[in-house]
Amino acid sequence: MTSWDHGWSPEQLALKRSAMEITRREVTPYLDEWERDGEVPRSFQKKLAQAGLLGVGVPEDVGGEGGTLLDVCAMQEGFMEAGWSGGLLASTYTHGIALPHIVQHGSPELIDRWVRPTLAGDLIGSLGITEPGAGSDVASISTRAVRDGDSWLINGAKTFITSSVRGDFVTTAVRTGPDGAHGISMIVVPKGTEGFTVSRKLDKMGWLASDTGELSFVDVRVPLDNLVGQENHGFYYIAQNFVSERIWLALMGYGHAIRCLHLAERYAKDRQAFGKPLVANQVVRSKLTEMYRRTAVARSYTLEVARRYDAGSAADQTVIAEACLAKQTAVEAAVWVADAAVQLHGGMGYMRESEVERHYRDVRLLPIGGGATEVLTDLAAKLLGFAP
Repeated sequence: MTSWDHGWSPEQLALKRSAMEITRREVTPYLDEWERDGEVPRSFQKKLAQAGLLGVGVPEDVGGEGGTLLDVCAMQEGFMEAGWSGGLLASTYTHGIALPHIVQHGSPELIDRWVRPTLAGDLIGSLGITEPGAGSDVASISTRAVRDGDSWLINGAKTFITSSVRGDFVTTAVRTGPDGAHGISMIVVPKGTEGFTVSRKLDKMGWLASDTGELSFVDVRVPLDNLVGQENHGFYYIAQNFVSERIWLALMGYGHAIRCLHLAERYAKDRQAFGKPLVANQVVRSKLTEMYRRTAVARSYTLEVARRYDAGSAADQTVIAEACLAKQTAVEAAVWVADAAVQLHGGMGYMRESEVERHYRDVRLLPIGGGATEVLTDLAAKLLGFAP
């Protein structure tokens, strides 16, 4: 099997191997069950926290393990190469999108109440942005929060919210000002608040281990202190984390591709057809080589953008654009490689008992989630100066 350990420092390689080891012990024996159940046991969050893997990339002074975006990439590559499903990664690490706004702009009280317990594996958070009428167009959200005495009164709905069914709180994007980007704020809404309900658990094509819900807010009251940072600054807080989120999704994409290539290579060497292994056929070797090429290009580009981000270029418009393009490159590689892996497995690739079938379903979300490819391509065009 091809090694994907090149490019990491000794410390990052150790982190990657730790991620692969905990996968063998705590994931591989149970993942099929979690996929059938449609959610991951809460106890798994605690095991990751105790192993020092839940807070990687989060500052130590708020309860994290410290480290850079590239360290997160090394860990996540280990998870995906060892066989995590997309739903497992999305569900287990939803705090990667739920917490940054609080870490960066929240009060010490919000950090103590929500961030530290989440990183300890005791709470589960989610991020509530997408609405039935507003997907990639974040500036058009309509869920509204108004001041009413010492409370925010919230009304509206969210959809496609990862980890919201089993979660304990939602970092929620709401409209507190005029229409457009300038009128959005972030407010923490705890589970169990009167009027706040999970109106429906959603059934999906893939990401089966991830609980995904629709949320309803009907006269939901939360304290004014639950506001994250400044009022009407929420859009900028969301945009601040777009680069790291898109790198995270890009890495999930090429991680799926790495795993699918491993599975296809092993199957092609073991499977006998017409008296010889599949890999003895030139057309099969060419397919595997193309799978490798696309995966390697996606990995190299994604990690280079992550390095530039870590070097302090997070606000550079070129890096923001390239994060969009890295996601596109990686997820398109994932979709192509997963399809090729199913093809090489033949009829077995179409069976639910085949791991490549799961990856084939999981990767299809990636060109849609976290900003649809078409939207991000147009954003990149504007940032790179191509738009009139």
